Amino acid sequence: MARRLVRWSFGLTAAAVVLFLLGFIVFVTSIHRAPPITLARADGIVVLTGGTERIRRGLQLLQRDRARRLLISGVNRRTSRDAIAERTPGFQTLFRCCVDVGYRAQNTIGNARETRDWARNHSFDHLIVVTSSYHMPRSLAELHSAMPGMKLTPYPVIPASVRAEAWYANPGTAKLLFWEYTKFVAALGRFCLKGIADIASPNADSEGAPVVQEHNKNIS
Repeated sequence: MARRLVRWSFGLTAAAVVLFLLGFIVFVTSIHRAPPITLARADGIVVLTGGTERIRRGLQLLQRDRARRLLISGVNRRTSRDAIAERTPGFQTLFRCCVDVGYRAQNTIGNARETRDWARNHSFDHLIVVTSSYHMPRSLAELHSAMPGMKLTPYPVIPASVRAEAWYANPGTAKLLFWEYTKFVAALGRFCLKGIADIASPNADSEGAPVVQEHNKNIS
């Protein structure tokens, strides 16, 4: 009996490892996708901080009238909105009217909560999500968990430093992608558990509002 249990345990562990590694291959092959050429208009755009290129892409979408407002989530408290505007020249008008800066989030879970509160404050139902391509799956999982029913349109930014096609030949990229995949699996697990908990306790709600600098639209 003991030997049978050991064999079953070994078999289940081996199967789990194989599934995990197969999932990683699917993850790597699916993230290197260019952003969509055509994009339906949404209510808002959220940029998850992590690089100036993400913010610039989000501002370009706002400039193209793909949404009414933009939230930059997870900004370092020592970085002012003026400093962000200086790093993204050409978008000063947008910063004066339609860009909000969130300082509460310190990780992707925080990004999701900060985005949820911002979307609620503006009664938004559809958001465009801008972040790095390898970060997008986990971001969507956390955002869906925080905002069930919210329509989310991904707009991935492909970092030049991440060589997803030849990740196996680049130890730095391989380590980054494997660690991101591990965190994505954990986020997916939390999302599934939250869904079960929400069914059991449908009246559960979550905590308060983010620290967000908002500017009302007022262009003459």
